[in-house]
Amino acid sequence: MRAPWRAASYCALAAVFLAVYFGSLFSPPLLDDADSTHAEAAREMFVTGDYVTLHVNGVRYLEKAPLPYWLVAISYRMFGVNEFATHLPMVLSVMLLGLLGLWWGRRAFGERAGIYSALFVYTSAGVYLFTRILIPDVLLSLLIAASIYFFLTALEPGAAAWRWYAAYAAIALGVLTKGLIALVFPAAAVFFYILITGEFRRWREFRLVSGMALFLLIAAPWHILAGLRNPGTAEHHGFFWFYFVNEHFLRFLGRRYPRDYNKLPALLYWTLHLVWLFPWSLYLPAAVRTVVAEWKMKRGGSHLAGGEDAAARQGSFAARTRLLCWILAGVVLIFFALSTNQEYYTFPAYLPLLLLLADGIAQSEWAECQRRVRAGWLRTSAGLLAVIGILASAALIVGLWQSRNLPFAPDIGKVLAEHSIDTYTLSTSHMLDLSYASFAALRLPAVLAAVILLVGPLLSFFLRVLRRYYLATWTLAAGMAIFLVAAHIALVRFGPYLSSRDLAREIAARAAAEDRVMIYGDQAFGSSLLFYLQRPVDLVEGRTTSMWFGSTFADAPKIYLSDADLQREWAGAGRVFLFVPPYEKARVDGLLANKFVVAELSNKYVYSNRP
Repeated sequence: MRAPWRAASYCALAAVFLAVYFGSLFSPPLLDDADSTHAEAAREMFVTGDYVTLHVNGVRYLEKAPLPYWLVAISYRMFGVNEFATHLPMVLSVMLLGLLGLWWGRRAFGERAGIYSALFVYTSAGVYLFTRILIPDVLLSLLIAASIYFFLTALEPGAAAWRWYAAYAAIALGVLTKGLIALVFPAAAVFFYILITGEFRRWREFRLVSGMALFLLIAAPWHILAGLRNPGTAEHHGFFWFYFVNEHFLRFLGRRYPRDYNKLPALLYWTLHLVWLFPWSLYLPAAVRTVVAEWKMKRGGSHLAGGEDAAARQGSFAARTRLLCWILAGVVLIFFALSTNQEYYTFPAYLPLLLLLADGIAQSEWAECQRRVRAGWLRTSAGLLAVIGILASAALIVGLWQSRNLPFAPDIGKVLAEHSIDTYTLSTSHMLDLSYASFAALRLPAVLAAVILLVGPLLSFFLRVLRRYYLATWTLAAGMAIFLVAAHIALVRFGPYLSSRDLAREIAARAAAEDRVMIYGDQAFGSSLLFYLQRPVDLVEGRTTSMWFGSTFADAPKIYLSDADLQREWAGAGRVFLFVPPYEKARVDGLLANKFVVAELSNKYVYSNRP
């Protein structure tokens, strides 16, 4: 690649990352459920100084590994407790995941493929969607991929010993990020790799004893301390049973208690990955074609002997990377096809698949430029993307047309479709809430998305027909970046519906230190109240899901109330603020006769027993 193109490409890559992810550092507000629950765990860690036992609402929160919370707590120490500090570690993780793809892809497949790898990370729908909330999966993906990269480079002739130890350290940090799957995935991938290639004969080079010693040195101390500080008794299990048995093995088997998760149907599970890796997933035939071509070359004996010169070493590293990326992606996808799953659980498969897609596209573009083959697959994929873009744009235009006479709704929660709480067990369930009326509140992002979905893929297709391959890929990526900016604008519009920050501010403006604040039902319904109020919140009939295990400890705060307790406190002398989610309003209205509405937003109410 010529120097001017190289410099322009790296500047454009930085611009794409900033355009898509910089705004998300500051908005939207922290969302109810997992986002603010995890942020609150980090905040309480920062406030109490207890970096071993996580707490949420003063209750032990023992189902999560600590590294993401350590990083957010450090961010709070540096920048204060706010949205920016909460989002920063995950945004940096996305940046580093892209840079790893750049470095790895460039070393294995050449500079164009390396640039594409990072570009695909920054513009894939799933990477963006599943980093909108504070969950550890992007950090886990970074550490698993880093461990595989260091393993591959350690196998190279003359590689420094530190690469082996870097691989073991990355796995250990992964275990501190999301438990034993950070060990299972790279170990299984490497096992199948050495079984296929015969590299097991080099096992003495793997530094198993010293590497495992380093792994335990990093990963074991927290687990030991957490077990010692959270022991079991005759009345309840301790940390080791809950964390390893309940949260690992029973979760895999679908027998974890309490049951607050679901499993995607098999067909939906597999086909949704076309969405999570969109738009680049449509170029999968190019990645498969590259592997088939490599296999045919090896059968024909036309490949160079590994280790003879620089070209042979690069070719060997490229072949190793392709094989191990396919294996790693397969291990992750099959594992969660058998286990209980959420949509984002397969995040560790994204980078290896995007590396393969980047390699396939770059190799096919090079082959067409050299006129060695007619790579019609690229034009076919680009044409299919253009058709999908036209259809999606048409759907958005229909929604906008249907809502043309409807007034703008400042509170989008008022115009969304309502569903049973049972339908919200998956992370993307709120997409079911969209209605024609909601387009009146989403006109700007919908218009922006409709235009870019119509123009971007179509322009990319025509550039491929004209054999302007590099520009075609960048055009599609730029269009996807603009689409994700539109998605961010839409998510900000959903802020009042998905977050309770504004209600927390209404309570904070009225509540004295001695007043009581309560949530009716599961804490997840209004968990952002905890983060923004920064005070304990009582839970009425809320000893459920993630709060269950911590509540079994003798020192658990007395925050769990029954309906009878609520009625007694409501009639007492003290002032009470009660947050009521839409799903519980009818029940609460039947319990409490005299109440005053303090605030209401997106069908969520704050009642008080005093005017």
